[in-house]
Amino acid sequence: MNMKPLVYAFLLINLIINLLFVTANTKHEPKTKSSIIFTTLGKLDYAWDIFALPAHDPPSRANELQLTDGLSLNFNGHFPSPSSVNSIFSINQTVLKLPRGGGAFEDTTNKQKLLELIYVTERNGTHNIYYDAVYYDNNSKLRSRSTLEKRIKTRVQLPLLKEHMDKGKVVISMKDKPTLIDGHLIYISTHENPEIPRASWTAVYSTELSTGLTHRLTPYKIADFSPAVSPSGKWTAVASYGERGWAGEVAELSTDIYIFLTRDGTHRVKVVEHGGWPSWVDDSTFYFHRRNEKDDWISVYRASLPSQGPISTESVVVHRVTPPGLHAFTPAASAGNYKFIAVATRRPKSDYRHVEIFDLVKNEFTEFTRLVSPRTHHLNPFISPDSSIIGYHKCSKGQKRPQLLLENVQSSLPDDVSLFRIDGSFPSFSPMGDRIAYVDFPGVYVVNRDGSNKRQVYPKEAFATAWSPVHKSVVYTSTGPTFASTKTEVDVISIDVDEPNRNKAVKRLTTNGKNNAFPSVSPDGKFIAFRSSRSGYKNLYIMDAINGEQAGLHQLTEGPWSDTMCNWSPDGEWIAFASDRANPGSGSFELYMIHPNGTGLRKVVQSGLAGRTNHPWFSPDGKSLVFTSDYGGISAEPISNPHHFQPYGDIYTVKLDGSDLKRLTHNSYEDGTPSWGPMYMKPVDVEWSEQRPQCNFEDCHWLNEMPIYGVMQGTRNSSTPAQCGA
Repeated sequence: MNMKPLVYAFLLINLIINLLFVTANTKHEPKTKSSIIFTTLGKLDYAWDIFALPAHDPPSRANELQLTDGLSLNFNGHFPSPSSVNSIFSINQTVLKLPRGGGAFEDTTNKQKLLELIYVTERNGTHNIYYDAVYYDNNSKLRSRSTLEKRIKTRVQLPLLKEHMDKGKVVISMKDKPTLIDGHLIYISTHENPEIPRASWTAVYSTELSTGLTHRLTPYKIADFSPAVSPSGKWTAVASYGERGWAGEVAELSTDIYIFLTRDGTHRVKVVEHGGWPSWVDDSTFYFHRRNEKDDWISVYRASLPSQGPISTESVVVHRVTPPGLHAFTPAASAGNYKFIAVATRRPKSDYRHVEIFDLVKNEFTEFTRLVSPRTHHLNPFISPDSSIIGYHKCSKGQKRPQLLLENVQSSLPDDVSLFRIDGSFPSFSPMGDRIAYVDFPGVYVVNRDGSNKRQVYPKEAFATAWSPVHKSVVYTSTGPTFASTKTEVDVISIDVDEPNRNKAVKRLTTNGKNNAFPSVSPDGKFIAFRSSRSGYKNLYIMDAINGEQAGLHQLTEGPWSDTMCNWSPDGEWIAFASDRANPGSGSFELYMIHPNGTGLRKVVQSGLAGRTNHPWFSPDGKSLVFTSDYGGISAEPISNPHHFQPYGDIYTVKLDGSDLKRLTHNSYEDGTPSWGPMYMKPVDVEWSEQRPQCNFEDCHWLNEMPIYGVMQGTRNSSTPAQCGA
């Protein structure tokens, strides 16, 4: 009997079984799950809520009312008119029976008032716009802060926008500056990519609340900011660059003011050269802010449209309203109110931003919020339709909101990658993913990822952290001043975070007195890539990870430019870094990769003209990079926020061949220094295990510049942190 056919048949069957087994295992093999963490300067200290004071009574703590509920951040409010609120009632039966007025409706029988509010909130890891109907106790005998917190008797709360969906995935976007008019919500969103590097994604949209139908009012590939709708709803005014686009400003924007028909965005025309934050008093008059070219003070102006004939910058009459001697900005007007406006101010002898009333008849200021909370920043005032209430947002210290180590952020990432904002800078995961090292100027800290066992492991000024993948307790960092010149001494050090003797824990690895920073460790733990100015320029070098440059040093890149912020790939094949080599000294950085032997240099991300793309970090599987960039431009007027050095950074991912660019974060803050960890953290917030200070954020540093006769005095000392309620 010939056995060969049987043997062949057996081998064939065995091969098929093996192939099926491999296919089945490959099909069901779990994906590598991971987490990204990043920094947002100061954001987790904001604790913003919206407050209100009566416009015509002496301001005091007794009559200040907190309108929002203390959950997440709540800001940039708007008091809708009664006719506008009817559109909400028609589709939400829960609030049909609430009586309504033009400001604070008073129920004299129950001694209660109703305020209705539209505002931006960042709860649930993303932006939305909410409506709150708030009944509060109007008992004039209430005087203490504890009783004020109990004055809210009834709250009806409704999210006004449904999630944008694309191919079954939620589209993440920033929302801002809402107005409710004639059943339509007018607001800013960043959900559409203009496909132009460094072009802002911000555009004005109109959503019909009864149907959810949304259409864009801003022309495509144009960005608009700070929309304001006229009292009748006919016009919307915006700050915009028009076709010029954002030029990279990080302080006052060089926007102009345009108006267009609110119903469809047509009849768009520029009406004011150089201006921002418009606010209407009637359908032909609005206020705005800009810096005066002669004396350098930021002031509020009034623009009057012509009663007949074409509307243009030539036919619109502009008049300065607030005098020099202080910065006045983000004006708020109300329909038909020609007596006063509310403005935010920064005065020469104050470190704090306050809301003040400006009397349009007497041309004088009246202090407002300083009399209630003198050492608290108050932002972006708005006035009720009947001019009886002035709202604003500030940090609500004392609220029982969670203090977060890690804030979960919704993103466009697949479900196997979670995204978190950390309360610290330059974070990095330990090899096992159970601990996080970060910088909290000054000093380097280590904390368990559940928020426990926080420890300072290095007390001096430092930046950038990187764990050794082999020596589980070793963290590398650079110690010295940030953003320093090539001649400034900065050194790379290693820290054994589990060594109880602090004198033995720290080892200095660079000793040449130059600017050495941004260490990254090879996967085998033997070498460190870092940047150094020892050649006169900031280029990349590789040295021994244990004994530093004395045990061996190799220059990886060379040239009259800056190569910096390097990161070693998990397989050891690549080092990613940021470089301005395309335009040295310009401040424009792009992402590159190079092999550790100096070959294979290639660009990964094109930043666009004068763009900034920094802090690359490889994914655990080595197939993608996470980084921070101004690719999406700026998303709001910086003057409407606290201080950010670079108020344009967002977090992105990209594949190593430059494809599949994804924007992960959408906000008007400064997101930066991301890292990608090997462990997956469930997408839920992680609270600190200890109480931490809140409200320690600063106002825009450039507002500290107080001019005298057109010459800047210099910068005031803003080291004193804001203390809410102090």
